[in-house]
Amino acid sequence: LGLPAALHQRPHRACHRAAQTATRASGRGVTAGFRLNVHDFAVLPAHRGCGVGRALMQQVIALAQSLDCCKVTLEVLEGNAPARALYQACGFADYALDPAWGKAMFMQRWLGD
Repeated sequence: LGLPAALHQRPHRACHRAAQTATRASGRGVTAGFRLNVHDFAVLPAHRGCGVGRALMQQVIALAQSLDCCKVTLEVLEGNAPARALYQACGFADYALDPAWGKAMFMQRWLGD
């Protein structure tokens, strides 16, 4: 089952408010709040370059603001230049909670065999 079909079967899973506390760095210190995490984000190839991704991401950001989230997080592959350009144009950037420790990294552990 592909991602579009799977999401179609579960429209209530399209986004949700995180149930854990996150922090963000601000000019005045650290502020606690909720974050909205974009887990999977894709535009069908036939619709790429038409502004669909930008419109969807603007809606995600608006939703996060309406939920009083302190930030929106996502992951993107380093080599996916079009997606990185979109996210940067929407205000996303690499982040470090403490610059002395470096940028945040995404890690995984496969389960099963």
